[in-house]
Amino acid sequence: MKRRLFVQVGAASLAASVVNQSRRSHALCYPPELYVGGFLLGVQAWCFKEFSFFEAIDKVKQTRCCAYEAMSGQRLAPDGDQTFDHLADPSVWAKARMKLERTGVRLVSYYYFNLGKNHDESRKVFDFCKVMDIPMINAEPEKEDMDHLEELVKEYDIQLSIHNHPKDLIKTPGHDHWNPEFVLGLVKNRDTRIGFCADVGHWNRSAIDPLDAMKIADGRILNCHLKDVAAHGPWNDATHNVPLGQGVINVKAVLDELRRQRFNGPAILEYEHNYLKNVPEIAQCVDYVREYGRKHL
Repeated sequence: MKRRLFVQVGAASLAASVVNQSRRSHALCYPPELYVGGFLLGVQAWCFKEFSFFEAIDKVKQTRCCAYEAMSGQRLAPDGDQTFDHLADPSVWAKARMKLERTGVRLVSYYYFNLGKNHDESRKVFDFCKVMDIPMINAEPEKEDMDHLEELVKEYDIQLSIHNHPKDLIKTPGHDHWNPEFVLGLVKNRDTRIGFCADVGHWNRSAIDPLDAMKIADGRILNCHLKDVAAHGPWNDATHNVPLGQGVINVKAVLDELRRQRFNGPAILEYEHNYLKNVPEIAQCVDYVREYGRKHL
């Protein structure tokens, strides 16, 4: 009974805080335990797409990380159909917050591919992130939606990082987010809280050298999807993820370049392979970044 009352009260408080927080500055400071090897290192929800949000948070802890990039559509709990995202009831948000507080995991970003297509829904996404203390939205908006999204970025003081899926994966005409020059055109001359999510693995799968793309994005990288892949080429079984440093991407050079650019955003491990039992491999990625920091910081 007490637990149910706590959730109800928490949900009411979360819902009420939307209005109160919408213009309040978002604090972008995190405790030291969220940093690994000098980076705000986290795990992307897609790594655990076969599991619920509650299960995923436990798995994040098993990798020895404390940061998470949530995504729309992930089930809240293993025994239910409720999803934890911007369309959920605030009571779901309250349950998620309780889980995060118990585990010490922080949400550092929220991925929603379709941001911008519906202006009313876009505001719901920003409301959700403000209430859940998520300082960044990761998305692939279209060019015609950027003016509206820039207004929301300024109103809510929430960053917007633009992600790059691989070439040919997204079939929509004009959806050229795989091309760093295209994304630069979306963010150039806009508020500095709008920038790149540098997915180095997907650039490699688009036949683009990640280091060349990062230099095009110089100074505008807000988020990084950090990964290594087994081989060059389009996304298929042969180019699956491998632990950092065991594939064809020069991960050390990627981390060096992030440091050169004074990158201070989340570095998110997105391990798109072996989904049912990939925690040990993600933990190897965490160890790689930790060892990098020990040697080079």
